Amino acid sequence: MSLSHFSEHSFFPMENTIQNYAWGSISSIRELFGFKNESQQPQAEVWMGAHPKGCSMVMFDQNPLSLSELINKDRSAYLSADIAKEFGELPFLLKILAADKALSIQVHPSKKQAEDGYAKEELAGIPLTAEHRNYKDSNHKPELVYAITEYQAMNGFREYEEIMALFKQLSSFEIANLVEDFSNNLTPQGLEAFFCALLTLNDQKKSNALDELLAYANTHLDQAEFALIIELNEQYPNDVGLFSVLLLNLITLKPGEAMYLNANTPHAYLKGTGLEVMANSDNVLRAGLTPKHIDVPELVKCTRFEPISFNSLILPPSKVGRCDSYEIPVSDFNFNIIQCPENEAITTDSAEILMAIDSDLTLTNDQGESLTLTKGESVFIPAYIGHYVVNSKGRIARAFN
Repeated sequence: MSLSHFSEHSFFPMENTIQNYAWGSISSIRELFGFKNESQQPQAEVWMGAHPKGCSMVMFDQNPLSLSELINKDRSAYLSADIAKEFGELPFLLKILAADKALSIQVHPSKKQAEDGYAKEELAGIPLTAEHRNYKDSNHKPELVYAITEYQAMNGFREYEEIMALFKQLSSFEIANLVEDFSNNLTPQGLEAFFCALLTLNDQKKSNALDELLAYANTHLDQAEFALIIELNEQYPNDVGLFSVLLLNLITLKPGEAMYLNANTPHAYLKGTGLEVMANSDNVLRAGLTPKHIDVPELVKCTRFEPISFNSLILPPSKVGRCDSYEIPVSDFNFNIIQCPENEAITTDSAEILMAIDSDLTLTNDQGESLTLTKGESVFIPAYIGHYVVNSKGRIARAFN
C-alpha cells in the first residue's frame, strides 16, 4: 500500500466492544453517552483499542476490519516507526468504565514481573483461560482514571500510623497479636507481614475476625471507612478484602479530576463512571472483594508495601490553552482532555484515539476531509495524518503516545 492510499483514510470511526461484567451499571453509560441497553445487562466497560479480548472495528474501503488488522497492514505508517519498533502494536487501551459495585482489590505487575510471570506460566503449560492463571500477557498495566461522575476508589496503602489507629480503634480480639506485631514494626516489612497474615487467616479465625469487624462497623456508620465496610459486605459477604478498607487510602474523585495508578500499587474502583487509559494489558493479581483466584505469594511479590500520601493521589493537569495534559511516567500512553475546542489545531506523530465526552466532535484534516462524532463515539487517527483540527462544544478525550 502506498502512502497516497493511506492519506485517503484520515479518520476511522470505531465500533467498540461493551463488556457486560456483573459489577457494571445498567444505566450509567446509556444515560451519559446514549448507548442502547435493550437487554438491561450491566454495561461495565466500553473498550476502545486493539486488545484481543475486545478489539474495536473500523471500516476500510467500505469493509469492516478489526483495528488490529488495520494496524498490521503497515505498523510504521499507522503507529509511527518508533512506536512500531518499541511496542509492535497499539500500546494503549482507552475505556469508559461504569462501576455500580466494587471491582476486586488488585495489583498490576511491573513490566519485568509480567514478562517473567508470563514466561513461567507459558512454560508450565497453564492455559490462558485457566482460573488460576495470573499472567494473561507479558505487559505491565499502568493506568489513569478520569472521573466523569463522582468516582470512589481505594488507592495505595495509608500511612502506617493511620492504619494502626484504625485497627486499634477496631480492637479486634481475633487479630490482636497481628496488630501488636505490626505496631512494633511500622516498616514495609512489617506491613507486608501484617497484610499476608490477614489474607491467609484460617477459615475459623477469618470468620471470627470478620464478625468482629462487621459488628464494630455497624455501630460506627458515621465514620466513612466503617460505613463502606458494611456496604461492601452486602456485595461481597464475609470477604477478607473488607479489611483493606482500613489499609488503603479511600478517595472520591470529583467530576473532572484524575488519578494515576502505578505498577505494584493495591487499588480498587468502588463506584462511579470515568474514562480509563492504560497500557495494553489484562494482567491482574487480586487481593480481595472477589470470588476469583487469589495467589497470595505472587500478589505479595508484586506489591510495594510503602504508604502513598493521600495528598498526592489526585493528578493535576498542566494547562495550555484549552488542553489539560496529564503527565504520565511511562511511554505507553499520554492523555489529554481538550476543553470546548474552537478550530484547535493538533499535530501528531503517533496513533491516537479521540472520544467525544459531552457533545458532538468534528475533525477536519488538511485536505478538507471531515468527520463528526456524537458524544460517546470515538475515532482512530493514524500517525501518518500528521495534522488535523477539532471543534466541539464539550470535552474531548485524547489518548496517544
